[in-house]
Amino acid sequence: MIKKSKKIIVAGLVSTFTAAYLFGSFAQAKDTVSKHTPSTAKEKLEAYIKFTQILNLIEAQYVDDVNTTGLVDKALKGLMTNLDAHSTFMDTKSYKDLTVQTKGEFGGLGISIGMKDGALTVIAPIDGTPAFKAGIKSGDIILKINDDATIGMNIDDSVKLMRGKPGTSLVLTIIRKKEPKPLKIKITRGIIKIQSVYAKKIGDDVLYLHVTSFDQKVVKGVKEAINEHNNTKGIILDLRNNPGGLLDQAVGLVDMFVEKGVIVSQKGKMKSENTDYKAHEKATDTNTPIVVLVNGGSASASEIVSGALQDFNRSIVVGEKTFGKGSVQIVMPIGEDEALKLTVARYYLPSGRTIQNVGVTPDITVHLGKIEYIDDPTLLKESDLKKHLQVELAKIDGNTTKVTDTNTSSENNETKVDNTIITEEQLYKDAQLKSAVDILKALIITNKGNK
Repeated sequence: MIKKSKKIIVAGLVSTFTAAYLFGSFAQAKDTVSKHTPSTAKEKLEAYIKFTQILNLIEAQYVDDVNTTGLVDKALKGLMTNLDAHSTFMDTKSYKDLTVQTKGEFGGLGISIGMKDGALTVIAPIDGTPAFKAGIKSGDIILKINDDATIGMNIDDSVKLMRGKPGTSLVLTIIRKKEPKPLKIKITRGIIKIQSVYAKKIGDDVLYLHVTSFDQKVVKGVKEAINEHNNTKGIILDLRNNPGGLLDQAVGLVDMFVEKGVIVSQKGKMKSENTDYKAHEKATDTNTPIVVLVNGGSASASEIVSGALQDFNRSIVVGEKTFGKGSVQIVMPIGEDEALKLTVARYYLPSGRTIQNVGVTPDITVHLGKIEYIDDPTLLKESDLKKHLQVELAKIDGNTTKVTDTNTSSENNETKVDNTIITEEQLYKDAQLKSAVDILKALIITNKGNK
């Protein structure tokens, strides 16, 4: 069937060119036909004739000389851009750029971008990268890259402009919510090395897992963290500002907590693109309560994980609505040095809902912010009690009793930061995380986090 279809298309093109030169007039396609309705053979022929006639007119009458190949390439780029934000025609240079192997390290900004309502939007900066350190935030709209306006620019072209040698700089002009005017942010490119899984403890029995992106080490990293903290009673899975990555890692992560059912399905026009990714019973934890954190910077693979765990009733999802990127692209070579990157399928969650342009809505919406906390002045912590009693005793005996601070070291007066734990003070600075912990503790107590 595929070979037959290709022959029909070629024959149609030959007929088109012949008809265009013979008749030299437009053949209008019917306006009443929906753009989503499959074209008939006659409608296809009329459309081909119209395209060829316009091409002939441009070549004959446009004020400057034009190259036919260049015209067709531009037409193809426009065609692909109007399909969706992720499909594109790649000319020789673009295709060569795509095939460059980076071996896990690359010079860039450390920023994931997508199209939102036609605007080039930051999905998320990756922790520790130049973009993150420069203050780029999820939801920022990129208006200009250096002096190049991004209006009408596709994602691939914008990525090419932001790439460059480590140590070189560029300026992004961005629009940010609640900022009165555009911001200009200078960023120096660097070698991007990503640690995808961070594990920390919250209290004695809560394991906090921050997955920054879905590279090939995510499932392994999460398993190692869980095995290391074998007294865990509940898990916080933080997928905020996670732009996605490898599908098999997303499926593998969900599979750790779900014993049966379709985790995600991929559906397209071609039957070869239709695939179900199923859970397996082996080595599955169905008992430990889970709370997943998401926001507008959570996209693609992170939406599959949060949405699937939500559909299986295996977790509570907390935070803000996710980005909404749930489509599948493949690269199809055209000749030796050109290609099409084409959207061929969409992802669907266990319940059958789609992610594309919809995202995942949290079970409990919590916006980014801090929680104000004031100590009760009448209450003393155990660590402060001895010092307080010494001070009070000094008042009584006329300051004859020497007051010593047992918590201060003459060798090191600085408070040491333990990167393996999240303190109560840190929790109150992150309202979303604090809410997630409170919800998880309730699940632990009531045992309602089980499937």
